[in-house]
Order: sequence, then structure tokens, then C-alpha cells
Amino acid sequence: MRIPSNREFTRITPSAFSYHRFKSYVSDCRAVLLPSFGGPHLLELRSNVQVPQLKPHEVLVHTRAVSVNPLDTRMRAGYGRSIFERLLPLILGRDISGEVAAVGASVTSVSVGEQVFGALHPTAVRGTYTDYAILSEDEVTPKPDSLTHVEASAIPFAALTAWRGLKCTARISEGQRILVVGGGGAVGLAAIQLAVAAGCSVVTTCGSQSVERLLAAGAEQAVDYVAEDVELAVKGKFDAVLDTIGVSETERVGINFLKRGGHYMTLQGEAASLADRYGLAIGLPAATALLLNKQLLYRCTRGIEYSWTYMRADSDGLNEIRKLCEAGKMKIPVHTTFPITQVKEAHEAKDKKLIPGKIVLEFD
Repeated sequence: MRIPSNREFTRITPSAFSYHRFKSYVSDCRAVLLPSFGGPHLLELRSNVQVPQLKPHEVLVHTRAVSVNPLDTRMRAGYGRSIFERLLPLILGRDISGEVAAVGASVTSVSVGEQVFGALHPTAVRGTYTDYAILSEDEVTPKPDSLTHVEASAIPFAALTAWRGLKCTARISEGQRILVVGGGGAVGLAAIQLAVAAGCSVVTTCGSQSVERLLAAGAEQAVDYVAEDVELAVKGKFDAVLDTIGVSETERVGINFLKRGGHYMTLQGEAASLADRYGLAIGLPAATALLLNKQLLYRCTRGIEYSWTYMRADSDGLNEIRKLCEAGKMKIPVHTTFPITQVKEAHEAKDKKLIPGKIVLEFD
């Protein structure tokens, strides 16, 4: 494989781009493949993995850093097998930061040589654990100069997940009260920063190690759910609750804290788990019925809205997240970095909870 230098990248312009031009620059590259579901030992870093042809609205990104998300380790272990098993081997990874190597014929928002960051949608088969990742135009945006590639790669997927719940579902606005259940993780921290930036009052629950960090991020109260009784420590009602934990107890508590007309959103929707358990033909209708029953129950008995929240590509959301990053109002701390050659060790550390914060894989 011949990887061009940065100087060569800058000579390829979107107007001059064609597939033949692209193919002469990179037709294969390194990628981490998952041939079957299971433990970290199954991850294989291979060379000479084919790079597909770009479609008109796609962007080829030369990867500099990708973060390890909980979705990556869950997918590796078999989450979503009802969808992905027939598509093995997979390339995991959602977040990315790097530079544009080539663009499709219809791309106008970014240009070759530009530093970008972004995130793939959750069902992508060819992920970002690769030297050259392919994303749609609305999945990337220019990287803020104030962020390194490592820092930038930790942000998009978590922030877009929080954006989906707070901005698209609950449509939060200035002056509202927001409760983030489980604010210590990346999605919870992003949600706090998004809500604070929107002019909301934010309360969160978290472990003791996260209390000071979440207060510094703008939360008015951070309750240690181990040392304190959340239902006694938190006062008043809320306009929206984002539950990043999503177990029956946090759902009960979150629902009880809502005002009439409020929104409860959980990250732990059951569509994929039910489809994995019973197959797509039975599992997806069962999940739809379960969700509709809960929505009807809570709407009729409490006057609130109930939702399962998932990350989706959103160019408006990604652009807003970029602006918050540029203003210093959005940041997800990175705890540890690994070279991509140690991807197995990174996943093992995450599985064993040896590293409490964000892990980022760096590419040379």
C-alpha cells in the first residue's frame, strides 16, 4: 500500500476527484477486524483490507485517533448479533478524528487535507478502527484547532447521543430543570455540558470519583448515589430526565422526579436485546409493543413522555457540538491512550474496568 504524504493530499481537490484518482492513492489499508463475537482476543489487526469505492456524499478520512465506546465492546461480545452476524467480519469503532484524504463528487462541506472529527451511526458495518475510514458528509465536521486528534475523538458519539435525547426528543430550553442519571460517563458528561450551554439548571447522580468534575462542568448538584439516598438528596421536579443507566430502579426514580409534560429518556432501549434473544422477526415487533405500552402507560397515568434514545447522525447537532468545543464548553477527558496495535489490550482494560475513563486508540 502507498499512503500519500500530507503534501500529496492537498493536491487532490473535490472538483478534480474521481474514483480512479482515489484508487491510485489507496486501495487497501490496515484495519481491526472482528471475525466472530467474543472476547478481546478475537480482534485482528490486518493489513491489505480493501477500501471500498466512495459514494457521492461520502468522505474518506485518514484516521489519527478513535475512541473506544461501550458500544464497541458490547458489539464485540455479541450485542446486535441479530443484525451483524451475517455481516461478519466487522470493523468496530464509531468516533474518529483525522484528516480528509478524499471526497465523493457531491461533498461540499469539507475538503481534502482538512482536519475533521465525527462519528458513524450505530449500525455501520465498516467502522473507524482502520487507517482509512469512510463516513457520510453529515457525519463529519471540521475539527476545532483547540483540540488534539486524541481529544477530539473522544467527543462526537457521546455528545451526539446526548444531543439526540435532550435537543431532538425533549427539546430542552433555557430555564428548564434537567436531571442526568449517571453523569459520570461520557454521555452523561456531554449531556450536562449541553444542558448548561442551553441555559438549563442541571442535577446529576454519579459515583464519588465524579462529583467534583461534574460540578466543574456546570451541574448545580452532583449526588453520590452510593453514599446518599438520591430521592432524599434531590429536591423538586424536572422537565426532562436522561437516564444513562437504564435499570428498573433508575427508571422508577427518574419517572417520579418528572413534572407533568416532562420527558424521560433512557439509553438502554430493548430493541437490539430482544431481537438478539428472539430473532428480528419476533424481537423487533416485541420491542415496539413494549415501548408503545410504556409510552401509553406513562402518558395516561403521569402525563409524561417516555423514550428510548439512540445516537443518530445529525449534521446540525455535530456543528453545534463543534461550536461548543471551540468555545471551551464541551470536553470529554481522555484517561488513557493505546496504539492501534494494542487494540486487544485496550478492550481488555475496558472489559475489566481497569480504566475508569475514556480510552483512545492512536494511529501512527
